[in-house]
Amino acid sequence: MNCTSCTGIAALAEKGDIAISHPNPSIMSTLGLLFSVTETGGIITLPYSNLDDVQRLISSLEDEYSSYALSHFSFQMISEEDAARTTSVSFSEFKERVKRPDLYSVIASGLFTTHCQPIVNLQSGEVYGFELLLRPIEGAPHFYPYELFQFAQKAGLQSLLDSKARVESIHNSSKYLPEGLKRFINFLPSSIYDPNHCLKTTFKAAAETGTNPADLVFEVVETEEILDMDHLQSILDVYKEKGMKVALDDLGAGHSTEDVLKRLNPHFVKIDRDIISFCDLNSDKQKKLLDTVKTASEIGTIVLAEGIEREEEAEWCREAGIHLAQGYYYGKPAPPETYYKEALL
Repeated sequence: MNCTSCTGIAALAEKGDIAISHPNPSIMSTLGLLFSVTETGGIITLPYSNLDDVQRLISSLEDEYSSYALSHFSFQMISEEDAARTTSVSFSEFKERVKRPDLYSVIASGLFTTHCQPIVNLQSGEVYGFELLLRPIEGAPHFYPYELFQFAQKAGLQSLLDSKARVESIHNSSKYLPEGLKRFINFLPSSIYDPNHCLKTTFKAAAETGTNPADLVFEVVETEEILDMDHLQSILDVYKEKGMKVALDDLGAGHSTEDVLKRLNPHFVKIDRDIISFCDLNSDKQKKLLDTVKTASEIGTIVLAEGIEREEEAEWCREAGIHLAQGYYYGKPAPPETYYKEALL
């Protein structure tokens, strides 16, 4: 896995050249014959005048070669205007990028910002912090966050998007949110192959904005899919060493909530909306919640209930000893200036 977040990528140019390579010389020969182009240094370069040309190229390759052969091609787009190059990518990643140039441009050019959803202290009713959630900037192509991250995964841009989203969250929140309010920022462990290397931009953003590390809470968003707990532990340890906080989503089937919480010892554990919804009327949900509260209290982890939409849910969670709550009952995601009118910087 490449830490592409460290270098960035060029936007897809409307015209330019496509450099194609393959480790099999015979395939390169047939490719040259297919497009009547001579191979140079193990690379065939094809011009294109618009993205429709690129789509036709992709179709031609799919008609000519097997899935196995296609999986070994490498592609790079080179702009005629400024010689900017995209990173070299596989056929499947190249195809995804060309299929959705709108989403590619969102990631490549950072056409997103973050909105804030309040997190409240259930006992006092005071705002404890905010979760920072990705949203398009004005005038940018519209996207849903889950759609953008799904595209990024298929297009080989997940590390870049994850890093840019963390940095944007820190910069945007630092302009409006006063010190002492926690900022919950999502991250994907699978996008961080080496935390000391891949998190450099995150730590740099915190230092540049003067953000108190203790106000930053980095939240694992794929806890149910984590297979390598040792790797996750190493990432959480690096955050903790920098004085930052970490949070886990509630764990699903296949994990023992008690075992994982005790092993990873997060500062926060979040309970999903699926469990919180109508928890005041469901004894099975109540038992799961109380078990989580008990385990969390034993290790000093703060419990946060997500997706609260009803007063009855909030009241039950408060009486059950859950510390924090989040959901439409308290406020929808909105620009940070909605909550704090005057910029701090």
